Amino acid sequence: MDCRSELERLLSERVLVLDGAMGTMIQSYKLEEPDFRGERFKAHPKDLQGNNDLLTLTRPDVIAAIHRAYLEAGADILETNTFNSTSISQADYGTESLAYELNLEGARIARREADAVQAATGSPRFVAGILGPTNRTASISPKVEDPGFRNVSFDELKSAYADAVRGLLDGGADLLMVETIFDTLNCKAALVAIEEHFERAGRRVPVMISATITDLSGRTLSGQTVEAFWNSVRHVRPFSIGLNCALGADQLRPYVEELSRLADCYVSAHPNAGLPNAFGGYDETPAHMAGHLGGWAGEGSVDIVGGCCGSTPEHIRAIKASVTGKKPRTRHGVGAGCRLAGLEACNILPGSLFVNVGERTNVTGSAKFKKLVLAGDYPTALEVAREQVQNGAQVVDINMDEGLLDGKAAMVRFLSLLAAEPDIARVPVMLDSSRWEIIEAGLKCVQGKCVVNSISLKEGEEAFLQQAKLARRYGAAVVVMAFDEQGQADTLDKRVAVCERAHKLLTQKLGFDDQDIIFDPNIFAVGTGIEAHAHYAVDYIAAVKEIKRRLPGVLISGGVSNVSFAFRGNDKVREAMHAAFLYHAIQAGMDMGIVNAGQLAVYEEIPKDLLEHVEDVLLDRRPDATERLMTFAVTLSQDGAKQVQDLAWRQWPVQERLKHALVQGIADYIETDTEEARLAAVKPLDVIEGPLMAGMDVVGELFGTGKMFLPQVVKSA
Repeated sequence: MDCRSELERLLSERVLVLDGAMGTMIQSYKLEEPDFRGERFKAHPKDLQGNNDLLTLTRPDVIAAIHRAYLEAGADILETNTFNSTSISQADYGTESLAYELNLEGARIARREADAVQAATGSPRFVAGILGPTNRTASISPKVEDPGFRNVSFDELKSAYADAVRGLLDGGADLLMVETIFDTLNCKAALVAIEEHFERAGRRVPVMISATITDLSGRTLSGQTVEAFWNSVRHVRPFSIGLNCALGADQLRPYVEELSRLADCYVSAHPNAGLPNAFGGYDETPAHMAGHLGGWAGEGSVDIVGGCCGSTPEHIRAIKASVTGKKPRTRHGVGAGCRLAGLEACNILPGSLFVNVGERTNVTGSAKFKKLVLAGDYPTALEVAREQVQNGAQVVDINMDEGLLDGKAAMVRFLSLLAAEPDIARVPVMLDSSRWEIIEAGLKCVQGKCVVNSISLKEGEEAFLQQAKLARRYGAAVVVMAFDEQGQADTLDKRVAVCERAHKLLTQKLGFDDQDIIFDPNIFAVGTGIEAHAHYAVDYIAAVKEIKRRLPGVLISGGVSNVSFAFRGNDKVREAMHAAFLYHAIQAGMDMGIVNAGQLAVYEEIPKDLLEHVEDVLLDRRPDATERLMTFAVTLSQDGAKQVQDLAWRQWPVQERLKHALVQGIADYIETDTEEARLAAVKPLDVIEGPLMAGMDVVGELFGTGKMFLPQVVKSA
C-alpha cells in the first residue's frame, strides 16, 4: 500500500498526530558554537550557532534523539529538521551550498528513526519533508521608502525550493509539508517547485500546506484572510490544509474552524504552546494544549493535530491521549464555484450577481492610465485602480500592452506597488495581455488567485495546452477566447463549437475544474453600418445561453465596451448600450464582464426613446436601426437632453457644406451639394480631391481622437 492510501486508511479511523517543536528541544540541549561547527566547519568564516538545521550534519545524534522522543510520545508523522534548509535561509550563515545535503540528510535521519519505531511497534510512521517559508517575502517590500521593491523573486524562491524538494524526496520523505506560510506567494513558489519535480520524477507524494495567522486580525503577514488563502492554494488539491505557529490553541480556534468549513481535503492544526512570554518562552502546559486540540477533534474540526513552538514530547503525548478514540472530521467543502482571491475571497457561485471587472487600468483602453504609466507615474496610476474598486469593481483588469512600454517590467512594477495598497489588493486581479511572457511575469507577482486574460486556440492545441497548464500551475483561472486556428468565432455555431473544444481539452487533458474556465465568446461592435455586423450582439447572447446549457459549470465573460465601439465619443449612447446589452446577456447567463465600473447606467433609468433606439441596434430588430440611432445620437448632448437641429450651415459655401455633411454624417443634401460643386469645378475629379477628401481628413482626425463614431465613418466613406 502506498503512502497516500495508508494515510487515508488511517484517517478514516482516527485523528493522526504530528510531532512538536524542533527548536524548543534543541534549546534544551544547551549547545554551543563548537557543536554547530563540528569538525567539518571548524574554519567556517561566520558564526554558526543558531543554525539549527546544520546540526543535521554536525550533531545528527541530537536530531535523531529528538525525533525518537516524539515518536515514542505517539507521533504518527515526523517532521524533518529542514525548516531553514533552503539556500535562501542558509545564506545568512554562508552555508547556502549545503541546501541539498541538509535536506537529504534531514530526511534520512527522520526516515531511520521512523522505520525503527515502526518496526518495534507495528504502528505505521511517516516522514514529512518540511519546507519552511524562508526569511524573505515575495509580496512585501523591506524598504519603507519603496513599496514596490522586493529582495527576492519568485524564480529565486522556486529554485531554492526545488533543491530542497529534491533532497527531501531523495532522502526518503513520504510526504511534503509547506508550513508556517506567512506569504502565500512564497508558498506558491514552493508549490510550483513541487509540481515541477513531480512532473520530472514521474512520481507524486501527498502535499500538506499549513499557513500562519500572525495576529488576532485573522490574516497572514502578507494580509490574506483564511478563505483567501485557501482559494489561492486549493488548485494543487493538497492532501491537507492547516494552520500552525504564531498563536496558541485558544487564539487559533476560530480560524481552524473556518478552514474546516471551507476545505474539501484533510485539515491539520499544530499551534504554539500558547503565546510567547516576556523571555521568549512558552507557558501552555501539555494538559491545557491537549484539552483544546482534543476538543477540536471531538467537534469534528480536525484530522491531524500536533504542536509548534514551545511544544515538547510531553505535549505530544498528552495530545495523542486527548484525540484517541475521536473520529476525524467529515470532509465536505463548500461546493462548486469560481473561488478567486486578492487579500480577501471573491467567490462566484451559482446564483451570484454579475461580477464587474474594472477596465480602466488598461493602457490600450484608457488614455489617462496609458499616459500615467508611460510617464512612470505609478502612484497616480494606482489611483485609477482604487477608483475602480471604490466604484464597485470586484476584479481589476490590468493590461500593459503598449508598443512604447516594456510591458513585462511595467506589469511587475504595477503589481508590486498594488500589493502594498490593501484597499485595492483586497480584490483579485485579471492579468490581461496578448503576450504570454507578460502574463507569466504577472502570475509570479500575485499571491491571490487571479484570472489570466486570455488564452485561445489561435496558435493550435499545443500552445493552448502549455499556457493553460502553466496558468493552472500558478493557481489562476483562465479566460478562454472563442478563437481558433481559423480566426475569431463570429457566429453562434462557431462560438459554441470553439468553446466546447477548448473545454474538452482543459478538463480531459489538464484536469481543470469547470469553475476555473471563463469563456469569452467575443463581444463585437454593432451599429457599424456594415450589414454583416448587425447580428453580432444577438449571436453573443444566444451563444452565452447555449454554452451555459451544454457546459453548465463554466463562467461567461466579455469586454462589454466592445459592443459600443462604433459610437466612440458619445458616452450617453455607449452607457445606454452597455446597460441594455448587459441586461439581456446576464439574463442569458453571462457571469462577469470587463466594464468601466464608474460608468454603468441603470437599465430601468435609460430614457425610453434612447432605449428603444439602442435595443433596435443590439437586438437587430429593424434594418434601419443603425441609421436611426446615428440620427438620434447627434440630437443628444452629453447630459442626454435633445438638441435643437441647426440648419444655419446650409448657408455656407458648398465646399464647407460638403465637409460639414461628411463630418456630421448628414446624407440629406449630399447629392445636391456634390452636383453644385461639380458644376463649379474645372473637372469632376476636383470635387473628390478637394472638399470630399478634406472632409474625410477631418473625419479621420475626429475618429482617431474618439470624437466621432464608426457608423458615421462608414457612411462617409
